[in-house]
Amino acid sequence: MKVGYARVSTEDQKLDLQIAALRRAGCQKIFKDRGISGSSMERPGMKSMLRSLRPGQTLVVWRLDRLGRSLSGLVLLIEELGERGVEFQSLCESLDTASSGGRLVFHIMAALAEFERSLISERTKAGMQEARDRGLRLGRPPSMTRDQVAEAMRESGKLPIKEVAVRYNVSPRTLRRHLRQLRQCNELA
Repeated sequence: MKVGYARVSTEDQKLDLQIAALRRAGCQKIFKDRGISGSSMERPGMKSMLRSLRPGQTLVVWRLDRLGRSLSGLVLLIEELGERGVEFQSLCESLDTASSGGRLVFHIMAALAEFERSLISERTKAGMQEARDRGLRLGRPPSMTRDQVAEAMRESGKLPIKEVAVRYNVSPRTLRRHLRQLRQCNELA
């Protein structure tokens, strides 16, 4: 059995073209999402469609971008379907995982997605290193200033750690971590 999925990004767009193509392809049931971006995988029609798919069925879309925008997201979804025994077919791209040629194209897409992920990772790491080399601090800003930590250190000898933490609007665990770091810096100095 073939199951179709159609999506448009805005309420103004029409699903007619996609639905007609899916029906011509033999889809007996068609799930739809209207007014939802392809970048979001949280779509009611898509969730219902994924829950309904059974081994031996084929998910059919008009074009790959109707299912999702990122290549890596598409690859993961299609691999998950394959593990469940569900085939995949995209009409415009002539991609059908039920055929050996379709599986080959899919594996090439998967390799390209992996290559894209590694390039992004390398660029991100290089950018972070360059920022560190320029003296920039990465990550969230500290929850306490150095002066606040020094003041909290003096207070922690007189008051319970929970009370001191409340004063600086941090958790006791965060305060302990800051105090430990200050002690280590003082020991090194």
